[in-house]
Amino acid sequence: MIVGSIAGIGAGLAAIGAGIGIGNIGGKAMEGMARQPEAASKIQTAMLIAAAFVEAVALFAVVVAFLGTGQVN
Repeated sequence: MIVGSIAGIGAGLAAIGAGIGIGNIGGKAMEGMARQPEAASKIQTAMLIAAAFVEAVALFAVVVAFLGTGQVN
């Protein structure tokens, strides 16, 4: 019972971490595009790739958290 609660907390922390990470990526990308509008397409491409990696790590963390409960086979 306690393990399930800990897994839920771990999944929540992974989601919060992903939200913070993607927010930072987006914010810094907007700053970069504002400073150098001619590089906007390169910055946007790099931003999307970085956001995808952050999201993949967060999904992996959620899966590991739920696998730790023994509920998922």
